[in-house]
Amino acid sequence: MRFALLGNHPDGVEMACALVESGRHQVLAYTVSVADATLRRWGTSARKVSDVEEVLADPAIDAVIVAGHPANRPAQLRRALQSERHVLCVHPADQTPEIAYEAAMLQNDTKHVLLPLLYEAAHPGVQRLGEFLRRSYDQPEGSPVGLFRLLVVERVTTGEVLHHIEIEGQKSSFPGWDVLRKLGGEIVEVSAFADPEELAPDEPVLVAGRFEKGGVVQAMFLPNQPEARWRLAVVGSGGTAELLFPIGPVGPSFLTWRAVNGEGQEEAWEPFDPWPVLVEQFEAAVTGRWPPALPLLSWQDEIRCLELDDAARRGVEKRRASTLDFQEASEEVGFKGTMTLVGCGLLWIAFILLIVSRWVPLLGWLMIPLLLIFLGLQLLRFLIPRKGGR
Repeated sequence: MRFALLGNHPDGVEMACALVESGRHQVLAYTVSVADATLRRWGTSARKVSDVEEVLADPAIDAVIVAGHPANRPAQLRRALQSERHVLCVHPADQTPEIAYEAAMLQNDTKHVLLPLLYEAAHPGVQRLGEFLRRSYDQPEGSPVGLFRLLVVERVTTGEVLHHIEIEGQKSSFPGWDVLRKLGGEIVEVSAFADPEELAPDEPVLVAGRFEKGGVVQAMFLPNQPEARWRLAVVGSGGTAELLFPIGPVGPSFLTWRAVNGEGQEEAWEPFDPWPVLVEQFEAAVTGRWPPALPLLSWQDEIRCLELDDAARRGVEKRRASTLDFQEASEEVGFKGTMTLVGCGLLWIAFILLIVSRWVPLLGWLMIPLLLIFLGLQLLRFLIPRKGGR
């Protein structure tokens, strides 16, 4: 498959290199200068193009990697989907979930693949820890931790821990939501705390949440420390399992727990390269055949991450917990929301007309056509057929 790279975000560049090195894909065009070493990895087929529209007008391009500056990324994502190509998008797609909802509806129309470049949840250590939690939910007596109670996360970095924290005008984004959802399922309540009332690059952040299936999570984000560390600890009624990355997510990892007989157990992994796994996930999404051992990835993961970002930022600003009401991003959901607003507006207009009609009786008759218009709009869902038989 032939790709174009829009932008030069490191994740987008690494994904492009992994696609080429798989031997099954090519990079034909890129829009922003990249390193000479990267060009050598791509081969001689890649050419620099100054205009995004020129890239999207090229019929030779089958798929697009959206990796532009955060301020340009939403527009690039929208245009790439409208051009009816497969799309891979760097996370986060935008500051708020709205563009992710719109992208989901565009993808639903075009039927092309749309995936976010979320890779931490694909780590084999995270997958193994997720098995412990699934057994804890389904059969607590068979899980090394018993019944799941608490997930503790420590994310310590030598630089900034949040995405886009230093870009002026951009809202920050929290890393690792995909990992938390992979381990404990959907998070239905979130609160976040920071010393100031807005997120700052050099300030720690504490996040607490509650899982839909049961159990709670406590996450600490600590920037500008002498050494990096990433720690995930699952605490249950029968013990604790800890996954430790001593030098951060890019390094080796160790999973430790105690067996039923009390004997200590440990599994270890070398530094993990996530990009070949993302290539496999993309190819599986294109073919529609998802191997059982391959971690499942979808655009719904991106939507949930942006929703949780939004809730956590509100928690810091408002000093209160946010409850998340998850809905599928679809045209039907958008139609229901629009009709709710229109219906409320018509009720207020009818109420005002009812009062005014006491002095001007003719205005009272306007309520009838208003109600007929509203009922006519409701009939649209039955008159317009759903696409794809859904």
